[in-house]
Amino acid sequence: MRIKMVQVLWGCALLWNVYISSAQTVYPGIKARATQRALDYGVQAGMEVIEQIAKERNIPDLKGSESLEFLKIDYVNYNFSNIKINTFSFPNTSLAFVPGVGIKALTNHGTANISTNWEVKSPLFQDTGGADLFLSGVYFTGILVLDQNEVGHPTLKLQECHAQVSHAHVSFSGELSVLYNSFIEPIEKPILKNLNEMLCPILIGEVEALNANLSMLEVLTKIDNYTLLDYSLTSSPEITENYIDLNLKGVFYPLNNITDPPFPPVPFELPARSDSMLYIGISEYFFNSASFAHFTAGAFNVSLSTKEISSHLFRNSQGIGNMLSRIADIYILSQPFMFRIMATEPPVVSLLPGNFTLDIPASIVILTESENSTAETIVSMDFVASTSVGLVILGQRLVCSLSLNRFHLSLPESKRSNIEVLRFENVLSSILHFGVLPLANAKLQQGFPLPNPYKISFVNSNIEVLEHFLLISTDLKYETSLKQPSRFYGWEGLNLINEQWRGKSVP
Repeated sequence: MRIKMVQVLWGCALLWNVYISSAQTVYPGIKARATQRALDYGVQAGMEVIEQIAKERNIPDLKGSESLEFLKIDYVNYNFSNIKINTFSFPNTSLAFVPGVGIKALTNHGTANISTNWEVKSPLFQDTGGADLFLSGVYFTGILVLDQNEVGHPTLKLQECHAQVSHAHVSFSGELSVLYNSFIEPIEKPILKNLNEMLCPILIGEVEALNANLSMLEVLTKIDNYTLLDYSLTSSPEITENYIDLNLKGVFYPLNNITDPPFPPVPFELPARSDSMLYIGISEYFFNSASFAHFTAGAFNVSLSTKEISSHLFRNSQGIGNMLSRIADIYILSQPFMFRIMATEPPVVSLLPGNFTLDIPASIVILTESENSTAETIVSMDFVASTSVGLVILGQRLVCSLSLNRFHLSLPESKRSNIEVLRFENVLSSILHFGVLPLANAKLQQGFPLPNPYKISFVNSNIEVLEHFLLISTDLKYETSLKQPSRFYGWEGLNLINEQWRGKSVP
């Protein structure tokens, strides 16, 4: 009996641990996958970036002391300062995924031309001037380890760094350059030794500087006057032999209440493809959190006057402009009136293969407009509008547009018992189609920002609606025409919210 009790207790403990671990799992609202094609393009496009950064960096001075026995000189102290990289070439460079770790970089047979100032001191003479340093046989290998910190920022660390320059040739310039160049060979070897000792610390320092910039990247983005979007990582990057996956939270918050929506994200998997450089999966959770946040913030409450609706009806459709007067005829009204449309629940997004729909449960109230600003409710009724969502990528944003599929009007709550519901349904359906949806589409033109690095644009993009998520397949292009300071940028052009606001109300 005791043994059975112990077994039961162990079973309960196991089930509890499984429950706790599953409850703590945070599924992403957005997944971004970079393939080997992206890495290969990164080698091609990255050379320009690296060259620009290298030319702007201050390289530490090279200092040393050597004896020149053939000249009977006990020592010569030398100092190479103001070292600048003018050109370099890395013809054999590759990037590859290291499963579970990061990205391995390898380059060999590299060359570089460097200009520098020099100063030498010895018991017999002292002089300064300029010199050119030519490096050849440059070799580097290292692994860039990718991870995340406690607040969801990506982190970088360079490990297993090995860098070596096989040959270094110094050519002095100046009045006594012929003399110095005649005995430069004994000095080139210690210069090469010191340079090789400096390379990995310099590269590690560059990665640490980039990592510091990443830690300052604001992942909470203000989208509009109603909502914020959280782009933080939910887990460390997932790295296989063929790709790297970034799992982003991808959730909207009301501007003044940064709490998760009352429904959980659902896991989804990107298809096993490698034809494009980048794949971005956007789940139903992302869109429904946007709907919930906007609903909570009151963004779906619209009041439209007769004049406003008429202007849209006339502009968007011929022969429908008399609809408002038809409604007026029903009530035999002479004064103008207005519409108030309010979502009664958060609109629901549904993603099925080839079908992106948005169902909007709402109520509509028609009121009179009088000169003394008092309004009388003519009729109030509920409806459900089912819309199809069109998608397009403009710049670095996903832009949506709505078109009406179905419109169902519930029985009105009105003192007037002779209202023709079907007649109202047809009229209001047209008003939604030609009057309200154009206003909504105008608001939607600002789109949703897609995660992408600075100066990188999307080309050859394709959008697919799959089961419960949206898939964007795209190649990348580095925009060399954009002349900006060399630094790390995050979500370009966005109004970013400081991390310290997380969990607090935004004024």
